Amino acid sequence: MSLSWELDGPVLLDLLEEQHIPLWSSQRKENEPIVFGGGPVLTANPEPMAPFFDVILLGDGEQLVPTFIESLHKTKGLQRTERLEYLAQIPGIYIPSLYEPQYSPEGNLIGVKPLTTAIPASIHKQTWREKTLNHSAVITPEAAWPNIHMVEVVRSCPEMCRFCLASYLTLPFRTPPLEEGLIPAIEKGLTATKRIGLLGASVTQHPQFTELLRWINKEQFSDIRLSVSSVRASTVTSELSKILSKHGNKSLTMAIESGSQRIRTIINKKLSEEEIFRATKYIHEGGLTGLKLYGMVGLPTEQETDIEATMNLMLKLKQSTPGLRLTLGVSTFVPKAHTPFQWEGVNPDAKKRLKILSKKLKSKGIEVRPESFGWSIIQTLISRSDRRLAPVIAAVRGSQNSLGQWKQIYKASRGEFFWETNNPLMHLPKPPPWEKIIFESWETSTILPWMHLEGPLKHEQLIAHHQQALSGYSETSDIQESCISIQPKVSNRQD
Repeated sequence: MSLSWELDGPVLLDLLEEQHIPLWSSQRKENEPIVFGGGPVLTANPEPMAPFFDVILLGDGEQLVPTFIESLHKTKGLQRTERLEYLAQIPGIYIPSLYEPQYSPEGNLIGVKPLTTAIPASIHKQTWREKTLNHSAVITPEAAWPNIHMVEVVRSCPEMCRFCLASYLTLPFRTPPLEEGLIPAIEKGLTATKRIGLLGASVTQHPQFTELLRWINKEQFSDIRLSVSSVRASTVTSELSKILSKHGNKSLTMAIESGSQRIRTIINKKLSEEEIFRATKYIHEGGLTGLKLYGMVGLPTEQETDIEATMNLMLKLKQSTPGLRLTLGVSTFVPKAHTPFQWEGVNPDAKKRLKILSKKLKSKGIEVRPESFGWSIIQTLISRSDRRLAPVIAAVRGSQNSLGQWKQIYKASRGEFFWETNNPLMHLPKPPPWEKIIFESWETSTILPWMHLEGPLKHEQLIAHHQQALSGYSETSDIQESCISIQPKVSNRQD
């Protein structure tokens, strides 16, 4: 199972039960399946889900998955434990049962260590460094995005906003070449569908994106329906808007995070108000009728005045482009592993600020789509916890769509009866208070549940970026030196 979002995790237990597979890896017998998973959530912090997996694949799967499958075939006939020990030697493969979390007498995590010296002490996520990225293998009307051929245009993001898992965890920024990578992928999809989706955290920052658009805009492709994911405001042009409008789009999505320049500087969102207004103007002039902006509340150091700045920006945008339908999708900041803001807690004032934004902007004719504050709390619980959360996830299955059940069961998990009943992890200390995981900001000296898993940047670099962020510094030159960006050589580029 590949987990892209924290709340995907509990679904795994439902699937295991449907197939009559024991939930806990420690209870699976020789003839039972090896359960493996990957994806950004498990690569960032697999510990809350670790006791349910036999194998976790960390990082990009292009090479890692074939290596894993080949190793399974190679070890067929060996005992289960022997197979897992063999797999543990492969870079990027994490076998949770071969590692044990260790705690202080006070119940604080002090590390996750291998059971023997034959097992690697740390595991490094794998990074795909070839010229090609992914595109759809299956196109079906039954998909979440029906009948669309998805093409990955970029991987990671060069902007590196301090909260962003999609950027930090997937470094370096990679862009497949137009002629060798993107065009063949699109042509393959066009044999099955007329709907093409261009995916990536910042697709318009591909160095050949303009050339790609012009290729798609040829007369022979006039019947193609083209979709793009969220774009960076500073890269929006009138040409982009016109081409998207011509190919069936009515709106575009941009992430601005906040209307406050102070907050945008702190989070390293290198975006000015002037660029936001210019992009909005191009979107309107290009024939698109809607603009969705992504915002966030509860970011570190945020004040009421920053929320007012977001409201004022939205109102000025509405005034400057009459007739353009504006929507603000706004979520609560959730700390993510391997980002500079992993030490920051959720701001409890975010709940009130979501309501303020909704109330005041809706009254001015701007649609607001707030993400649930309650579910942001559960995301945080999963993103920051260690293995002691696993019994809670097991107990909440079947009612994981109830916020009340999550809180009630977590509270119960700190009691003796719950912890000692049907719990393979009862030898571990009971989990810390709910508030400590969700709302508390941790010292950078805190031992984190995922520190035995190596991401793209060293722990010390993340600390430096955390300190830079909170002092208002927004440069990332040291990152660009430490992570080589993999991009094609481009000549005569036209912007």
